[in-house]
Amino acid sequence: MGKIVIMGKMKLLLWVVSCGILNFYNVSSQSIDREALVKRHNVKLEKFDTLASLSVGNGEFAFTVDATGLQTFPEYYEQGIPLGTQSQWGWHSFPNVNGYHLGEALKEYDFHGRKILYSAEIKTSDRNKAAANFLRANPHRLHLGIVGLELLKPDGSKIAMNEITNIHQVLDLWKGEIHSAFVVMDTPVEVTTYCHQDKDMISVEIKSPLLKRGLLKVKLQFPYPTGGYVDSGCDWTQPGKHISKLIEINHQMAVVERSIDSANYFSYVNWDGNARITEKKAHYFILSPNGDQDRFAFSCLFTTKSNVSTLPTFAETALNNLVSWKKFWMDGGAVDFTGSTDPRAPELERRVVLSQYLTKVNCAGSVPPQETGLTYNSWYGKFHTEMHWWHAAHFAFWNRFDLLEKSLSWYQTVLPKARDIAKRQGFDGVRWPKMTDPTGNDCPSSVGAVLIWQQPHILYFAEMCYRHYQDKTTLEKYKNLVFETADFMASYAWYDKDNNRYLLGPALIPAQERFDAKVTINPPFELEYWYWGLATAQQWRERLNMPRNKKWDEILSKLSVLAQLNGIYLGAESAPDTYTFPRYTTDHPAVLGAYGLLPGSRLVDSTTMCRTFNYIWENWKWKETWGWDFPFTAMTATRLGMPEKAIDTLFMDIQKNTYLKNGHNYQDARLRIYLPGNGGLLSAIAMMCAGYDGCETKNPGFPKNGKWIVRWENLNPMP
Repeated sequence: MGKIVIMGKMKLLLWVVSCGILNFYNVSSQSIDREALVKRHNVKLEKFDTLASLSVGNGEFAFTVDATGLQTFPEYYEQGIPLGTQSQWGWHSFPNVNGYHLGEALKEYDFHGRKILYSAEIKTSDRNKAAANFLRANPHRLHLGIVGLELLKPDGSKIAMNEITNIHQVLDLWKGEIHSAFVVMDTPVEVTTYCHQDKDMISVEIKSPLLKRGLLKVKLQFPYPTGGYVDSGCDWTQPGKHISKLIEINHQMAVVERSIDSANYFSYVNWDGNARITEKKAHYFILSPNGDQDRFAFSCLFTTKSNVSTLPTFAETALNNLVSWKKFWMDGGAVDFTGSTDPRAPELERRVVLSQYLTKVNCAGSVPPQETGLTYNSWYGKFHTEMHWWHAAHFAFWNRFDLLEKSLSWYQTVLPKARDIAKRQGFDGVRWPKMTDPTGNDCPSSVGAVLIWQQPHILYFAEMCYRHYQDKTTLEKYKNLVFETADFMASYAWYDKDNNRYLLGPALIPAQERFDAKVTINPPFELEYWYWGLATAQQWRERLNMPRNKKWDEILSKLSVLAQLNGIYLGAESAPDTYTFPRYTTDHPAVLGAYGLLPGSRLVDSTTMCRTFNYIWENWKWKETWGWDFPFTAMTATRLGMPEKAIDTLFMDIQKNTYLKNGHNYQDARLRIYLPGNGGLLSAIAMMCAGYDGCETKNPGFPKNGKWIVRWENLNPMP
C-alpha cells in the first residue's frame, strides 16, 4: 500500500470501507469493539465436565484438554468430548492381509437401463462384505498422543481427579489461550496452554510449588489406533503392535519416534531449564523437571519430519498466538447484538463468537474436516464432502477467504480419482466422492455412494472466491474444477424424451436421506442446485470469453420443475406421499434449501415455497433432524421475509439444537459435537445480516419489533 494522507472523518471512513474493514451494507459511524465482543464470551469452567472439553488448534492440528489444561484424565472424558490430539496428516490403515480392493465392494444400480457400479456397504456375509467393511474403516484418523500432567502424592501414588479442587479454567478466545488454575494437596497449580498457529505443536507453561517437590511432572502416552466408527481412537490394550522409541537429542530436547504398522511420525519435546525424560513403560514417558524452580515450560511438536533441530519456545508461541488470533478476529466479519432487549440475543451472540473459534480450530485446514473436526473420530475420522458447505461456506460470508481456500486445494489433489469415479460409472467430468479421506478414496457406503448434492459445492466455493477477488487469476485457478464438475452434472441429468425434459435420478438419495435410491427422481433441492450450478458454470465461460456450452443451456431450459401436490413442494417427484408417510417427515427438511441456501430460479415459486415452509414448520418431526437443519431453515425464512421464524428456528428447543458451554453443537450420545451446526449457524447469521443478491431489507433475518439492535461489519451477502 502506498502512502496515504487522510484528513477528516469522512475520508477516513471511506478508506476503511475500501479496505474491507466495514461492509457497504452496514456502514456504521462507530465500529464494533471487537476485543470486547470476543472476550465477553470467553469460556469459564469451575469443574471437570465431560461435555466442556476445551481445544486449541490451527485448522491443521488441534489439542483438546480437561480442566487441568492438559490431557491428564483422558479416561474420564472418553464418553464425553474426548481429549484428542489430531492432525490433517495423521492417518493409519491396518495391514490389508487379505488383499481387499474396491472392486469387491461395488454394487450395481440401474441407471435408465444401464448398469452402474457404486461403492456400497455389502450386507451379505461373504468376502465382499468383509472387503467393504475393511475399506470403510481404513484409513482412519490417528490420535497422535496424550500429553498430560503426572500428579503425585509424597508416597508416589497418583492424585485422583476428585482430589483436585478450586478449579478455575478460562479459554481466552482473543489470544487462543487456555489458562487453568486449581489446587492439589492445598497447593496451587497454574497451566497455560497454546497451540502454535503455524505448526502442529503445543506450548505449555506450568507454575506450582509442586514442581520443586518433584510431585508434578509431564506424561506422554501413545496409543494404538482402534479403527472405531466413533471414538477417541485410543486402544491401550495392544502395546506389542506398535513402537514408541525414545531418542534423546540434547539436555533440552528429545524425540519419540512412532511406528504403527506402515505409519510413522515423531513427537519432539523441547523444554526450558533442566529436566530429563525417561521411559516409564512401553509407550509411556515422563518428563521430569529437576526441581530447582516452581515454573516449567515445554513445547511438543507432532510431525512426520525426522530432522527437526529446534522448536519455538513457550514465549514465542504465546506471541505467535496473540498476533495470529488478533488478526483473525480483526480481519473477518463481526456481529454485535449489544442493546438488544430480546432475551435470546446474548445467547445468540455467544454461539456466533464461539462458532467462529471452533471452526477456525477444527475446519480451517488443507482438507475438508470430519464432522467432529480434529477433536475425536466419527465415521472413522473420514470426512463427508456434502458437509463441506456447512464447514466452509461461512468463511466466504465472513470474509475469511484465506481459510476457505486452504481446503479447496484438496479438490485439485483428488481430481484424478474423481475422474476415475465418473469414468467407472459412464459419466463425463468428475464425480466427487462423498465419504472419503485426504487421498480421495471412494468409501463404501449404502447412502453416500448415491448422494449427489456434494457435486455443486466446489462451484459455490469458486463463485464466492470470484465474487471476492473479481480477477482472471481466480477464474484460471478454479476453471478446471468448475467445468469438469459441470460436465458431470450435465451428463448425469437424464433426458426424458417422452416429456421433453431432463431429470435427476435414479439411482439417487437426496439430502433428506429417507428415500429409496432405486426409484427416487427429482428432489427439489438437488434440482435447484443443478440449475444454479450449470448457470454459474456458464457465467464462468463467459467471463473467460468462451462460448456458452450448448448442452448445459439445453439442460437449463428443460430441467424438470419442482414437483408439488396441493400447492406444497414434495420431497421428491417420486414421493407423492411425502407428508403422509411418517418416515418422510424426518431427517433434513431439504425441500426448503431450494429457496434458502440457494437463491431460487425459474424452477422455484416463492408463494409455493411459503406454503411449503408453513406446512413443514407445523408438521415436521423436528426431534429427528440434525444440527444444521435449524440454520438451514432460518435461511429459507429469511428469503421468505419471515424474520421472526428465522430467529425462532435458531432457538427451537430440540436436543440437536443444543450449544454446550464450549460452543459445540451437541447432537446425541454418539455425536457429542457436530461442527456442521456451528458452520451453518455462521452462514445463516451472515445472511440474516448482510442479506443476499437483490435484497433491499436491512438485517432481513431479524424482527423489526424494536427488540433487536444488530450491528455488523465485513460480511458478504449470499448469492
